[in-house]
Amino acid sequence: MAYEWEFTGTAGNVVTRIWPNERPRYIALLAHGYGEHIGRYEYVADKLVEHGAVVYGPDHQGHGKSEGEQVLIRDFDDVVSDLHRVAEHARSEHDIPVVLIGHSMGGMIASAYAQRYGAELAALVLSGPVLGSWREATSLLELPEIPFSPIDVSTLSRDDEVGLRYQSDPLVWHGPFKRTLLEALDRCLKGINEGDRLGSLPTLWIHGDADALVPLAGTRDGIERIKGDDLTERIYPQARHEVFNETNRDQVLTDVAEFIDRKLHL
Repeated sequence: MAYEWEFTGTAGNVVTRIWPNERPRYIALLAHGYGEHIGRYEYVADKLVEHGAVVYGPDHQGHGKSEGEQVLIRDFDDVVSDLHRVAEHARSEHDIPVVLIGHSMGGMIASAYAQRYGAELAALVLSGPVLGSWREATSLLELPEIPFSPIDVSTLSRDDEVGLRYQSDPLVWHGPFKRTLLEALDRCLKGINEGDRLGSLPTLWIHGDADALVPLAGTRDGIERIKGDDLTERIYPQARHEVFNETNRDQVLTDVAEFIDRKLHL
């Protein structure tokens, strides 16, 4: 049964969900995407627990149950620091390898984390990550006012139920982007592009080839800039943005589990 742990983060209390495992083989550290929350990863976490993980996932500042103005992030370095605090807590409870799994904006956060703390990670999984460039969002900074254009939920998954649940979820942000967050996101992307490569860190990149929210081309450019010497790539035909919520999600999660087994020799 999952439970919550709170700590004082860089911008108020951060609520972290923990999915326990009596005899875990590794720690799975989850980083969720923009506007959502870690509660949307229940299925992913359950599958990882079945595979042998104990799972930790915070709601980023201004997201879900964590404190802060909704979807307002001034500096993603702070979010990385909060995520590292969760990893430290996890390692204090379990002396086992850490696998970081980030989706979308969480993939950007995970990449920045790996550039700073990669030596502490056993493996990295990037799902539809915002990397390289994300003109679909950052181009809004060129406008005098950020327009409100609600997300087309059909871009999330071929499973219509995913979009319906997203629309009705009170912990999901349904408003416009905030300029402060977009500015911070743009700085973070540029910092990653100019930062260190991932070296020997085993990295799995998974992406839907029909992802209209975070298009493949922009991410591929970012991957090329930071990839180390141990990159595995899985591009899923016709899959949309949330590959963990796609119609082939079980195959995606099997691929993730097999990657972890290979790289951690489990």
